[in-house]
Amino acid sequence: MPYHPPVKRSVEIAGHKTSISLEPLFWNMLRAAAMREGVPLNALVARIDEERIRADTPPGLAGAIRLWLVANGAQ
Repeated sequence: MPYHPPVKRSVEIAGHKTSISLEPLFWNMLRAAAMREGVPLNALVARIDEERIRADTPPGLAGAIRLWLVANGAQ
């Protein structure tokens, strides 16, 4: 069911824990993308975080993850 409130989970980025709230659909898409790329979930989130920080007007991390998933055609 795609309509579900966000679920908060902890991830580690550059040795620091942070919480991210994403809907279960996006967590599933993120896990699948990490598996396809052959990297741990934390590594993929760290890469997305690095990319978002370089943006002229960086979104929040959860928004950046959602945008990255859509832009990269994650299923």
